[in-house]
Amino acid sequence: MRSVITRSQKRIAINVSLDGLLAAIAVLAAVWLANPAHPAPVPTLMPLAGTGAIWLIGIPFGLGRQHWRFTGLADALAIIGIASLATLLITLLLIGVGAPLPSTSFPILLLMMFALGLIAPRLAYRIIRARRDGGGEPHADLLPALVIGDGEAGELFLAALARDPRRRYRALGLVLPSAREAGRRIHGVPILAALDELGAVLDRLDEAGEPPALLIIAGSELIGASLRHVLAQAEPRGLRVARAPSPTALVAPQAQNDDGVGQTLRPIAIEDLLNRPQVALDRDGMARLIQGKRVLITGAGGSIGSELARQVAGFGPGLLTLLDSSEFALWSIDLELSETDPAVPRQAVIADVRDAGRISSLCAGLQPDLVFHAAALKHVPMVEANPLEGIATNALGTRNVAEAARAAGAALMVLISTDKAVNPSSIMGASKRLAEMFAQGVDIAARTQPHSGAMRIVTVRFGNVLGSTGSVVPLFRRQLARGGPLTVTHPDMSRYFMTVREAVSLVLQASVVGYSDAALPVARGGIFVLDMGEPVKIVDLARQMIRLAGLRPDIDVAINFTGLRPGEKLFEELFHGREQPIETGFPGLLMAAPRAADAAFVSRALDEIATLIARGDAKAVRAVLARLVPEYGDPADQSGIPSGAGLL
Repeated sequence: MRSVITRSQKRIAINVSLDGLLAAIAVLAAVWLANPAHPAPVPTLMPLAGTGAIWLIGIPFGLGRQHWRFTGLADALAIIGIASLATLLITLLLIGVGAPLPSTSFPILLLMMFALGLIAPRLAYRIIRARRDGGGEPHADLLPALVIGDGEAGELFLAALARDPRRRYRALGLVLPSAREAGRRIHGVPILAALDELGAVLDRLDEAGEPPALLIIAGSELIGASLRHVLAQAEPRGLRVARAPSPTALVAPQAQNDDGVGQTLRPIAIEDLLNRPQVALDRDGMARLIQGKRVLITGAGGSIGSELARQVAGFGPGLLTLLDSSEFALWSIDLELSETDPAVPRQAVIADVRDAGRISSLCAGLQPDLVFHAAALKHVPMVEANPLEGIATNALGTRNVAEAARAAGAALMVLISTDKAVNPSSIMGASKRLAEMFAQGVDIAARTQPHSGAMRIVTVRFGNVLGSTGSVVPLFRRQLARGGPLTVTHPDMSRYFMTVREAVSLVLQASVVGYSDAALPVARGGIFVLDMGEPVKIVDLARQMIRLAGLRPDIDVAINFTGLRPGEKLFEELFHGREQPIETGFPGLLMAAPRAADAAFVSRALDEIATLIARGDAKAVRAVLARLVPEYGDPADQSGIPSGAGLL
């Protein structure tokens, strides 16, 4: 440490000495420019006065501590400020001692010479070092790459690329979102065209005999449709597409590799490909709903529950209670929040929503103001193989949480539902539809008594979230890591997808809208449905993930079709035939026209189901479930239904 400090002190001393010398030269130059006929300074010690002025003002402001190699705009502005004060000091000194100014323009000339004399050597040093460290002119063996992104992210990437002595790539040009900057240059790299002209740019480069070997996405704004456009242009040309590392992502020197800029170019994430621009959210309304309130999240260790915990914690609840039956999942999210939001009061509770007594006792003690009910069994084949557990968790568990929260005085409960509840072909979907019916009935009853303080229930329905536990994306990633094959159940199977962050943000938005006095087209019992965009064929998703890994579908990695599993449908639906989609006026949120449900009737049916579950009579439970959810039929009796009917 001592040797490092000594070396640093020596460099600072050298910088201070050089600044003093440059200041003296700047004074001589300013005197000569002010009066070429009499270039000698009067008094003769004026250059020393310039040195003293720069030291007197520059040292306290850290001029000598500037790193010449990294001189930037902020450093240049600081030097101009120091030069201005030094010029003023010398001018006042000359006037004070009665010495004549070389000319009336001398102060301006002195300021210019001070600034030029102190800035120019620094910039020259930076350029020389950059050329030396970057290896001078581009080497012929560097891979040609086209950089795509916004101007700021592109500039940061190109600057880092130029300074990296071990870079593998040379930038042929930049493609920006718009054509306004076309023809200009950033760090010597030409801006070629707008993103929608990418195909034409690639054709021109190919005709010129210098096609890129790689497309590099700089910045995080290029997602969704724009990113799909890039991939569509790259795929037929056999071009690899990768994302530049974040400018803030630091990599230790020993971890640097050959992928340029000292950091690995990241593969395009499937989440980026399917993602959509963030819609405007009422964050003030979310803060009013959550801040200072006692919030309970069930299923807090799951994909949706853990993201709810993260986003809710950001709004400063008075107490955040995380509830889950999985010890490890609960420990994981609790540990994460202890690091990211340590100031938020919270507690982790191991409990099972199927245990009515335990849930009732907990809610009585917690007295939550707001409950997010995300606990559920969601894996269709697993629930199909364990139907009583699925119904007990998804339907009876929902009632247990709702009744316990209502008895404890909660104002609002938010039920997380699923598109599998629409025309369900599985126990999982039918049990979630039964939970929806109970929640709708409770909410309709509460809305008919607006001044009673009865608990409201907002139900939010959406499709698959990317990367959730047990979903297809993590499965494909594991299979890709093993070299394949990727397994798809059916070539025509499609699903709706959304990132978990976007889904939870819209859940919070629906909670605000549903609980507020917002003018909604459906006043009683409507279900919020997230706008999921267009469904994606699973086989297309598999092929896209193979391509994003730099491999070729059916050549490098095979895709095997395994057949539909119990309870699965070829496609999911967000609305039942009698639930017409209704615009809410809030981006990303639709509503399903309610199908009337009486809470007391559903509750009596749930009592019957609970009795049958206690007896272990799965066949009778299925029969009751089919009676309550008419669109659900026992899969054992559906062998003759064609796959196009949507029930399998």
